Amino acid sequence: MPELVLPTTSVHESFLEAMDEFVAEGADNSQTAAWIVTNAPGWEDPAAFGTFVEAVKADAQPDNPRPDWHVPCTTLWWVDGDDYLGRIAIRHTLNDFLLDVGGHIGYDVRPTRRREGHATAMLRAALPWAHDLGIDPALVTCDDDNAGSIRVIEACGGSLEDVRGIKRRYWVPTGS
Repeated sequence: MPELVLPTTSVHESFLEAMDEFVAEGADNSQTAAWIVTNAPGWEDPAAFGTFVEAVKADAQPDNPRPDWHVPCTTLWWVDGDDYLGRIAIRHTLNDFLLDVGGHIGYDVRPTRRREGHATAMLRAALPWAHDLGIDPALVTCDDDNAGSIRVIEACGGSLEDVRGIKRRYWVPTGS
């Protein structure tokens, strides 16, 4: 049964396979795409992958060094045993960019495991994490033409606030 977990080295092999799928798809404009650009060549080495995993987990710490435009972010991986299925990022606060475009929560599911309900289950499972971080409601955005993400967000209780350019902006309750 899939579950959200903190990043772990136990999914190293399937994580690399998933990243190859994102590369083949031409992934861009996501945290996963940024990871690929920054880390891909080195993370085949288990020690380098371990360092990457620890850095992703450390990004949740408010005092962790980060670029000025980044905010503390808890990243969780959606896994089924040793099988990496996707990731979800919960941004603890919103800067101007995130308020306009990015939102509190961003997610992606590996291409070969899409249309299986993982995104909806992953977002539902992440909402209590967001609530525990003091986020309620959470801003979740998607492209205006992304019918799959629109269904995911609305299935999780998202209420459309507006559309800004190509981005739909939803507020999703995180509490019971």
